[in-house]
Amino acid sequence: MHIDITLDALGLLCPLPVLKAQKALKSMAKNQVLSLLANDPAAGIDVPHFCSESGHEFLGQETADDGTFYFIRHK
Repeated sequence: MHIDITLDALGLLCPLPVLKAQKALKSMAKNQVLSLLANDPAAGIDVPHFCSESGHEFLGQETADDGTFYFIRHK
């Protein structure tokens, strides 16, 4: 998968990772992919919910050493 922007939200608690993702997505072109790195346990619920509510495509997640990457396609 091609990642266009990677956003570091480590150490941020709900709702800040989603708010940072929302701001980044506003500056992206359609079909570009955002990779959001977060370690807030609530992000596992918040990010997919944000995508379904905002119309972006949640592509999945991948565990990393220091958090989880969430992949979002701008729609």
